[in-house]
Amino acid sequence: MKKTLDIVFTSDTHGHVFPVNYAANTAEASGLLCIASQEPKGENMLVLDGGDSLQGTPMIQYYLSHKEEFDAHPVAEAFGAMGCDYFTLGNHDFNHGYDPIRDYLRAMKATCVCANVEDLRGELSFVPWTVHTLENGLRVGITGAVTEYVNVWEQKEHLSELRVNEPIAALKKALETMRPLCDVTVCIYHGGFEEDLTTGELLSQTTENLACKIARTLDFNLLLTGHQHMAVAQAVIANTHAVQPPANAARYIKIHLEEEAGKCEIHSYLESVKSAEIAESVRPVYEKLLPVEYAVQQWLDQPIGSFAKAIPAIEDKIELACHGTQLVSLFNQVQLDSSGADFSCTSLANTPAGFGERVTMRDVCSAYLFSNTLVMVEVDETVIRTALERCASYFDLADGQPVVSERFLKPKIEHYNYDFYAGLHYVFDLRKPLGQRVVELTLLDGTPLGDKKYRLIASDYRSTGTGGYEAIGKCPVVWRGTDEMPQLIADFIRKHSPVGTITNSDFEVIW
Repeated sequence: MKKTLDIVFTSDTHGHVFPVNYAANTAEASGLLCIASQEPKGENMLVLDGGDSLQGTPMIQYYLSHKEEFDAHPVAEAFGAMGCDYFTLGNHDFNHGYDPIRDYLRAMKATCVCANVEDLRGELSFVPWTVHTLENGLRVGITGAVTEYVNVWEQKEHLSELRVNEPIAALKKALETMRPLCDVTVCIYHGGFEEDLTTGELLSQTTENLACKIARTLDFNLLLTGHQHMAVAQAVIANTHAVQPPANAARYIKIHLEEEAGKCEIHSYLESVKSAEIAESVRPVYEKLLPVEYAVQQWLDQPIGSFAKAIPAIEDKIELACHGTQLVSLFNQVQLDSSGADFSCTSLANTPAGFGERVTMRDVCSAYLFSNTLVMVEVDETVIRTALERCASYFDLADGQPVVSERFLKPKIEHYNYDFYAGLHYVFDLRKPLGQRVVELTLLDGTPLGDKKYRLIASDYRSTGTGGYEAIGKCPVVWRGTDEMPQLIADFIRKHSPVGTITNSDFEVIW
């Protein structure tokens, strides 16, 4: 007898609960409550999520800093309104350490499935796998895993009571255990595709993304991926049907599966959130969470200070990478002032950002999207030069003109992995081969770096070597900050208002 399964799958929602654009302070058709309004829970339906829910919006940032003031966890409540059944953890869910994960899992009505995480304290409620039997009798085996690159990115103290293991062995064990007990197997993997899904070209040598290997090695019926923020409505790898939704809860995946006599037919497609309206069935949760939202809006509208001159958002990525912006100078100056380092490196988000003359906390959170802290490492000229060569690889030449290299566009758009340095003079010559493009490198006054040791301040993300900066990740750590960058930026603007022109770097790109 034919049995069916319908799935609503989200991933990388990044704390987008309410239908609001926090930068513009306007309603928009996105957010978990909008999906809940648009997709009422159906019979023989599962609602699943792929992680990265505890970072990404001012709302979740504010809640995690003021959670004792509120009665409900906004993300957990929103997933509850959707009728979420199972979810896994994403790498950003580890950003604040053990206790926020514990509180989140306790607040969730859904079950966390994560086969490659070990809880050394013993207070987290998750399982390596489960079998869910639908009303029609279909037995659905579900397991999950998070990218092992959590170990590369995350601060060690955040993982002191957790162990994130290599995922394939853990998923293999889970699959072998649950397969005799179920009709259909599903893996929720917070990681992406390491190959171009059209050409099969290997896009990365790292183990950050392993979806293609998982599909070929383990033979799940359905592989639900995330992390890369790619819109993949459907892909078939070996015998596995794979999907991936983009980020921020504006689009999600709908899946229809039919099983008969051990054979599965699967269809999937991307669905857009069509309206910012809240359905009556979801309104009780919406109203329950309004105290959080009101508090966030008041916090965001706090005046911070001013700039002597507005900083425009630059859309053209090549112009930005070649010439920089006062926004970069601001971020680097904040990092230098907060640490006393010799050099600073920072990057900008994929989305263009700037500042008007008058500044609120909303402007700060819109310009600096992440809750990064600062880490200072000891470097020498070799490390700096190696890191700058990675920056120079951001460019390719097409008909003699610079363009953004595919290295920073596939498998994931990563403009944020192009760094700008303060405290240095440097020149990239794009006519030179990769690895030989840094043709000038001195201190700002022209003094050679020589064989001295220097202190470099960077985000905790970059300090791990992420993004191709392994040389930095291998350097000794000499200091760690605890304050998050949005707050440090706000404090700097308050102290120095009106903030004038900042000059802390000197670089050039020639071709």
